[in-house]
Amino acid sequence: MPQIKAFRALRFDPRVVGDLGKVVCPPYDVIDPELHRTLLARHPANAVRLDLPETQAGDAPDDRYRRAAHMLADWRVKATLLKDGSPGIYVYEQTYRIPGTRRRRTQRGFFARLKLETLGPDAGVMPHERTLAAPKEDRYKLLRATGVNTSPVVGIYTDPGRKSARALAALVETQADAEVTDDDGVRHRLWVVPENGPHGELVDELLDAARRNRVTIADGHHRYETALRYRDERRSNRTGEADPPANYVLMLFLETSSQKLTVLPTHRIVLGLGPDGVADLLDHAEWLFEVQRISDRSELEAAFASPDTAPGGEGRFGLWTRQGGALLRARRDAFPAPAHGSAALRRLDVTLLETALDRLCGIDTASIAAGRLAYSKSVTDALDRVDQADGGAEAAFLLDPTPVADIEAVAADGDVMPQKSTYFYPKALTGLVINPHEW
Repeated sequence: MPQIKAFRALRFDPRVVGDLGKVVCPPYDVIDPELHRTLLARHPANAVRLDLPETQAGDAPDDRYRRAAHMLADWRVKATLLKDGSPGIYVYEQTYRIPGTRRRRTQRGFFARLKLETLGPDAGVMPHERTLAAPKEDRYKLLRATGVNTSPVVGIYTDPGRKSARALAALVETQADAEVTDDDGVRHRLWVVPENGPHGELVDELLDAARRNRVTIADGHHRYETALRYRDERRSNRTGEADPPANYVLMLFLETSSQKLTVLPTHRIVLGLGPDGVADLLDHAEWLFEVQRISDRSELEAAFASPDTAPGGEGRFGLWTRQGGALLRARRDAFPAPAHGSAALRRLDVTLLETALDRLCGIDTASIAAGRLAYSKSVTDALDRVDQADGGAEAAFLLDPTPVADIEAVAADGDVMPQKSTYFYPKALTGLVINPHEW
């Protein structure tokens, strides 16, 4: 079972930086170049300078990582960042509008340290998604230079007894230590809860509930695997500590038994099919799907506009080309049996679509790696790119979200899902809590 500990976080001091909303940022992997420039200009101590350090003119290959390390040291010396005086957990609440709807939802969890385990069938932590070498190398160089976790890994766990929900509900009745509303209108609130303070019993209840079952990595697979590499490197250096801080990674723990999390789909955009390929796709879709032809894209926009109302996992897809489109429903008995993978992995919509792309478009794993697919989280953007032939876009496949239970089932079976299968929303802010690899 997972080992989870309280810790002493580094946090921005509002007396020095002013408005905390000016110094926090989204995690590095959702920051595009335009947003990066905006965040750099927003405040000289914005956390993006640590989590996604900029490359400057004349830089050697790793200068930006060294610059981040020097900046971190300077912020600590100047008390821009302060380390909490005693170990605790950090209760976190996000209130947000579900994209595509007017409904609002609140999710609660807590930040703590998770002891790293080599991933495998007997581990207390399970992945669900494949990783790529380049992002892991980037995160490794940053971690090695700074010695801190700037962004959390996000883990989900089950608590049928609802101890977590009751403890979190009690803790959020107190005054929050920090509150920020981000650029997407998401309200983030944070409570600092020392393990030996007046609410220590609730801290114990939360830690105990999260330790009872395996934790599934929902977001941050690259960060987790990077932390493993860093841990192993530190072990080889023989620091002499019995349980060094490098054995742990910062994690946001979210419980799934008593609250509904929001998972958004990532739509697929097919590039470079050409007119004949598009015609073949439309003509042969019935090999694998029940096909309802659609001539007006607004029908697809309406059908996939609200991901939270779609149950997901039912083999429903939208298809759009400049020659028209269709609403598709998978005929599962028509799909060839996969050569590998558990039943949980085989029944996923993203797995069905991988097979369909290969069969109908000639796009296999190698073609995907070579860039034959683009991705978008917006239905309108995906359809616009096809209509405008943006970057050679020829067809868009719209998906429903993957249910959280299906994600957990795949992980429990020891399988991993294709890249860009899940997008948990909203993202945890970077810079609210930073985990230093020190006690």
